[in-house]
Amino acid sequence: MITKSVVAAVMGAAALLVPAPASAAPAVRTIVSGLDNPRGIALGPHGEIYVAEAGRGGAGPCRPGPEGGQVCFGRSGAISVIEHGRRWRVQPRLPSLASPEGTEASGPSDVSIGVDGRVYYTVGLGGSPDLRTEVPQLAGTAKLYRSGHTPAALADLGAYEKSANPDGVTPPDTNPNALLTTRRGQYVVDAGGNSLLRVAPRGRISTVATFPRRTVAAPEGLPPGAPPAGTPIPMEAVPTSVTRGPDGAFYVGELTGFPFPAGQARVWRIVPGRAPAVFATGFTNIIDLAWAPDGRLYVLEIAHRGLLSGDRTGALLRVGRKGKHHLVASAGLTAPGGLAISGRSAYVTNCSVCKGTGSVVRISLGN
Repeated sequence: MITKSVVAAVMGAAALLVPAPASAAPAVRTIVSGLDNPRGIALGPHGEIYVAEAGRGGAGPCRPGPEGGQVCFGRSGAISVIEHGRRWRVQPRLPSLASPEGTEASGPSDVSIGVDGRVYYTVGLGGSPDLRTEVPQLAGTAKLYRSGHTPAALADLGAYEKSANPDGVTPPDTNPNALLTTRRGQYVVDAGGNSLLRVAPRGRISTVATFPRRTVAAPEGLPPGAPPAGTPIPMEAVPTSVTRGPDGAFYVGELTGFPFPAGQARVWRIVPGRAPAVFATGFTNIIDLAWAPDGRLYVLEIAHRGLLSGDRTGALLRVGRKGKHHLVASAGLTAPGGLAISGRSAYVTNCSVCKGTGSVVRISLGN
């Protein structure tokens, strides 16, 4: 199946095809650069910024990647802290899989600060949970951790996907991608498993919601052997983000799977115990969500024109009271990966598929 794990490969392949369009949106100001495939982002209690860096892979072992080519293992992933323009790693040497060039990595995928002030993070995988048996070095992937001198593995999300397979799609596929910490435990979005999971304080995992497949039309220009344009094909939801709204409900954004159609990604509203409901529509390849203090929802798109467009320009959008979108910023956002909001500023991880040139940028949200 096509999951979030394929995004990096798609974006990397499209890197040089189409230049970014001009935009009159607010300037994107770089806070820090030099990051390796930066993904999720969180703000600490003293204004510090935490970033999950998926790393740059390493010397191996190597194996076939999800979109062809090789991906190689290394311990180059990290949870980093940025404060006053300085960056340091509070949790280094985490698992990372990347191309031999160090791009398009999977590894640490999101970070969240608990009510106890401790740092929690997920490490993704992007594939069958059985990969961890076939490649023993991957044993630390597809899990939820609490940071420390020795990281504590709180839940094996890959094992849960293999045994429970909440969405019923076979074979099982796991890629823990987004994390939200609450007083009742952690909530994790598994992009591969199309599910929102809860990890209770003692590590028990349960399914909060799953997100269904849809049937869409195959687009023009697919490779030889693919279905002809217009052929109905199944498309996964591929949820990538979770946040809690002012109303106490959970909100989940979907990337959508192949063929990644423009304008077809949705935001879901989830009240535990009820079926998920569509909250807003018309987005393209959502990668993260965040609520601002004024009660407005912001949506981050990894590719504003679609993952198959050849254009890596992302976008930050604000959702109005009746679901209408307003473009906040686009120019300067290149395959963005994570979003956090403080006051009237948005913080975004930029170039989330890049080795050594990823960054954190700040965008003014205006009035």
